[in-house]
Amino acid sequence: MEATYELLSSQPFLAGLTPAQLDKLSYWTRKSTFHAGTRLFEEGQRADRFWLLREGHVTLDTHVPGQGTQIVETLGPHAVLGWSWLFPPYRWHFSASAVETTLAVELDGPGVRDLCARDHELGYELMRRFVEVVVQRMQATRVRLLDLYRMPS
Repeated sequence: MEATYELLSSQPFLAGLTPAQLDKLSYWTRKSTFHAGTRLFEEGQRADRFWLLREGHVTLDTHVPGQGTQIVETLGPHAVLGWSWLFPPYRWHFSASAVETTLAVELDGPGVRDLCARDHELGYELMRRFVEVVVQRMQATRVRLLDLYRMPS
């Protein structure tokens, strides 16, 4: 069975973290598998974890008034799924579903937050990386919403 440390060390999102930092994160890590159609979380529910996708694809969607549920983005291998666990009030900003069987590395949000509060260097590195994820997600959402509301010429 593949150890959690090895799972973490193979993730591009965590590239450059020290072996000691990866070891600390490994205590809050486990493998996850989601089958096609599995709903991972719902917009507005409590956010308490995140995933580093290894294989498969997950869609992010949101409810758009007058338009129904709209897919904002599809994430694949090496993507980070979930950032809402990091920022109060710890509620999901989107919903997510597995498109196909998806293998992921799951990390416990409250445990990682506590670890970051105790290890400021690790906390800074993770925060910097997650802010990049948030910006990318918000840009993808903006583009998708502009497509939905584009006026016909």
